[in-house]
Amino acid sequence: MENFYQEVEENISWLSAIGSDPTGGISRLLYDENWRIAQNGLKEKFEGIGLSTTFDEVGNLFGRLTGSKYPEETIMSGSHVDTVVNGGSLDGQFGIVAAYLAVKYLKETYGQPLRSLEVISMAEEEGSRFPYAFWGSKNIWGLAKRSDVENATDANGVPFVTAMRESGFDFRDEDNRFRNDIKAFVEIHIEQGNVLERIGKSVGVVNAIVGQKRYTITLSGEANHAGTTPMEYRRDAIYGYSKIVSQSIEKANAQGNPTVLTFGHVEVMPNTVNVVPGKVVFSMDCRHTDQGKLNEFTQILENDMKQIAEELGLAIDIDCWMDEKPVPMCEKIVKVLETSCQEQGLDYQLMHSGAGHDSQIFAQFVPTAMLFVPSIAGISHNPAEATETKDLVEGVKALVSSLYKLAYEE
Repeated sequence: MENFYQEVEENISWLSAIGSDPTGGISRLLYDENWRIAQNGLKEKFEGIGLSTTFDEVGNLFGRLTGSKYPEETIMSGSHVDTVVNGGSLDGQFGIVAAYLAVKYLKETYGQPLRSLEVISMAEEEGSRFPYAFWGSKNIWGLAKRSDVENATDANGVPFVTAMRESGFDFRDEDNRFRNDIKAFVEIHIEQGNVLERIGKSVGVVNAIVGQKRYTITLSGEANHAGTTPMEYRRDAIYGYSKIVSQSIEKANAQGNPTVLTFGHVEVMPNTVNVVPGKVVFSMDCRHTDQGKLNEFTQILENDMKQIAEELGLAIDIDCWMDEKPVPMCEKIVKVLETSCQEQGLDYQLMHSGAGHDSQIFAQFVPTAMLFVPSIAGISHNPAEATETKDLVEGVKALVSSLYKLAYEE
């Protein structure tokens, strides 16, 4: 595995150049020209190491090494090829590169596996071009609906269907059966947080992906003159907002890990220096690994918000528009990843993922687990996104050992 340093750097540099922009970031969006160049380039790379390649109807790319004894049993690894706008060089694509290098090494070192090995470069996960996320993985399992995207357009008005068909793809044939050969899916990804860096670990073994609830909350009071309206007569929406944020975050801190709470977007109206704010619209994002505790905590926050609004004479509307359940990883596959790290002498941490990944879609249907490598300063979705090469290599080593156990051992 001594060549992994050079191979990791070369392949990441190659893929990062596709869609690079002058600011140093990468923009490679579903069905755009850079996306097509990347998928076809990966197809050539997969074929170059002796994998048979196919695209499915929507543009997911598969590179397959057929097994000798159990060819109908497939061990799959990979991630998504798309990026956010002006994104970094590792999110998604490191998982593809790592899977490609792992299968390449296993094939060259041990030959044909007992079970089939498959590298996947998924069409889309980020939802950056069109208002739909997980288009790649959701199509694999029949969760994507034609009606979800038929009328969707991107920021330039290009219809989803037009972009898809110009790239040579189309909607999945709903009469086709879903795959029943995938016996395990392992995705390696950058952490996109700073836990591993802070504790000095090179690899994370993920045992759960958090559930999350997202809200849009509207507080309505009364806009009035900032100089002539006495404090006791005000119905100040921003005051209500400030009390909600302060009180909620204090309760999240008291709750402790793995609860996280974020108020990330706020609009104040009329947003003028000399007018008491009459209306505030803001977001709330809450995440936890346990659905019951997530529901319980957010219900407490909702009740608190209603009470604060009532005390201040404000109207409140609470819209919970996302309610994604936590997704546990397969205990058996997690144990395989842990054992692989132990046998390789890798310094690993058992942990949960605070972000969503394609694995949460796969885990609903097949045994699934994830590996993380550290993110420097926890930065992601940003041109500054980076991981030390030595940590990327440690992640590839963990993946190699894990795929060996799953595909080569009885």
